[in-house]
Amino acid sequence: MYREEFFVETNSHEEAINITNKIQEIVSRSGVKNGLCNIYVPHATAGLIINEDADPNVMIDLFNALRKSIPNHAGWLHDRIDNNAAAHIKSSITSCSVNIPIIDGKPGLGTWQGVMLLEFDGPRRRRVIVTIIS
Repeated sequence: MYREEFFVETNSHEEAINITNKIQEIVSRSGVKNGLCNIYVPHATAGLIINEDADPNVMIDLFNALRKSIPNHAGWLHDRIDNNAAAHIKSSITSCSVNIPIIDGKPGLGTWQGVMLLEFDGPRRRRVIVTIIS
């Protein structure tokens, strides 16, 4: 097993940050030729997804859909505590971890796929934990 972590500084309340290159570097450093790469963010108001990373409109559409479905300050009960209930719901829907197969020493992503960290309650400093098994 190989484990490495890094931090991502977010700049906006909501944003998508492409971390694919960092994941590729970590997979290369691990020396694992065939296995599984788990990426995890230990945060209740951030998420991870694998989706198209070539067209920035995909992330714009995703955030617009999430805002429409889960509006901020919509009378959520948790807003009484720290005013970020929508961020918790969005994080739950997108998930806090993703798995990628490692094939011939590289992440087995599709041609247009990338790994995105989604910020829902920023700006913040987010920790990303990468665990690789062969």
